[in-house]
Amino acid sequence: MPLFVVLPAARVIRNGRLHHLLLRPCQLVVQSCSRTSYTPPLARQSSSSSSTRWKSRQGRDSFAREAKVRGLQSRAAFKLLEIDSKYKLFKKGQTVIDLGYAPGSWSQVAVERTKPNGRIIGIDIIPAQPPKGVSTIQGNFLSKEVQAEIKKFLNDPHRGRPSQQMLTQEPDLQTPGAAAVDGIPEDGPMVNKGKKPKDESGKTIDIVLSDMMMNTSGIPFRDHTGSMDLCNAALEFSYDTLKTGGHFVCKFYQGAEDKQLENRLKKLFGAVYREKPESSRSESKEAYFVALRRKDSAKYADIFGADGI
Repeated sequence: MPLFVVLPAARVIRNGRLHHLLLRPCQLVVQSCSRTSYTPPLARQSSSSSSTRWKSRQGRDSFAREAKVRGLQSRAAFKLLEIDSKYKLFKKGQTVIDLGYAPGSWSQVAVERTKPNGRIIGIDIIPAQPPKGVSTIQGNFLSKEVQAEIKKFLNDPHRGRPSQQMLTQEPDLQTPGAAAVDGIPEDGPMVNKGKKPKDESGKTIDIVLSDMMMNTSGIPFRDHTGSMDLCNAALEFSYDTLKTGGHFVCKFYQGAEDKQLENRLKKLFGAVYREKPESSRSESKEAYFVALRRKDSAKYADIFGADGI
């Protein structure tokens, strides 16, 4: 497989509401063993004044300071740590998908909580150096081709897990995790090699995390509906890939449609909660759905309707 492939743009969804983001081709980069020198032509721009304000706020932010001290990629790690402390999501050896993983703080938490033999796969359209112990796919998650690549990666239950040599090492959240992934071969000696996967129906994931968010426009309705599109895409993907009993956590921008999303979650999961972690800024409209214990008998049409989303 080539290091990267050019994929067609994702389908326009929700009556074209996201067409301004999706009509550009996306690049797909699979990283699991080494660095790649390829950098897509994508950059964020900001004015010097807004950058100064951001740096000033970060300097006064106790969570941002603590993240730096502990070697975490961002303060967002504390949101997931708080959620996991309350709901006990993670266990050793789990397979975890982190949608919108960049810069990687949620993936760092997942690596720590599923060690020594968990596997963490991060997905993001933004080019970013993956934390140690994380395999990544760079591409637009709304693209069906990118989702197919994720499923292909997951079909091998050993791909992306630490090798036996890696299992003798103890990763620690206290240690900065900005290095490239080392020692996670696509093939080779893996833990439990030779055993059949527990679920051969394509449902291979224990936890789906979605921290995806569109660039905010300042228009609340537009930001909210864009957020709902991303959450629904993550939920539909979870329907196809999440094991019975698995969990789903997604960030959303609060608004009129979040109740519909909550109702969909309740049809697929045994329990659904809304959370606003302490580390989430009070002025932010973001919140999180925590959906626990995927049901075995839920039907697609009951969740998404006869025509889908």
